[in-house]
Amino acid sequence: MKLYKTEHGIILEKEDLFYRLPETDWDIVVNRDDLHEWLTLQTETLISLTFTDEFPMPEVLAPIGTQEVWASGVTYTRSKEARMEESEKAGGGSFYDRVYDAERPELFFKSTAWRVIGNHGTVRIRRDSTWDVPEPELTLFASASGTLVGYTIGNDMSSRSIEGENPLYLPQAKSYTGSAALGPCLYIPTEPLSPDTVIDLSIVRGSEEVFNGEITLSQMKRKADELLRFLFRELSFPVGCYLMTGTGIIPPSDFTLKVGDVVHITIEPIGTLTNTVG
Repeated sequence: MKLYKTEHGIILEKEDLFYRLPETDWDIVVNRDDLHEWLTLQTETLISLTFTDEFPMPEVLAPIGTQEVWASGVTYTRSKEARMEESEKAGGGSFYDRVYDAERPELFFKSTAWRVIGNHGTVRIRRDSTWDVPEPELTLFASASGTLVGYTIGNDMSSRSIEGENPLYLPQAKSYTGSAALGPCLYIPTEPLSPDTVIDLSIVRGSEEVFNGEITLSQMKRKADELLRFLFRELSFPVGCYLMTGTGIIPPSDFTLKVGDVVHITIEPIGTLTNTVG
């Protein structure tokens, strides 16, 4: 099932049928350990909707209420290698090698809810950065109890030049206006996503695709339950939390985003998150 937060309420999609939920508070709807079962019950009493060209689906917003967005780093081998390369001159290269093999994962705060960009919104590159990339990431949604109940797609926009200058600049490289995008929906399955699930990144400049890469979840060293266990260890999230799980797709060192680029991140069966760079 898929939940869409729209300008006219919350829309549930199940087996190609759409339903408008009577509850309009996103936080109340999603913060349930039994979210899939609860949504199934809703479909038994609600009347399905029909969207047409004349009566289209309302504009879809970022699938978030007041939750915080956190992120994970160095969860894929390629991410470890790239961050070691970019910070080598600053003397921080070994940090990433050590955290990759450590018991404790790298977790950091990414964004407040009001800063999150939705599908077809504009993400940004920093004016004081010279090397910028999108980071396509499977994003977990956990309820207040720390239970994984759904997934969405995340774009963890990052300044590699700032982080490479000094690893202590990570918050500035990762957290700024327009640096976090989620969407297009919250996907609620009956079972965890398969390790064979593919994350695909496509970057289009003008009419030309200037980068494409993909990776499967099987290449992620840190697993979802492990990351959530550490995140919730000494933190509480009264209405749940989103956690980006890191990236294994790194454009080459001679590539940087430019204003006007269009970033497409696809994870089936969730969908595609598309953002324009501003």
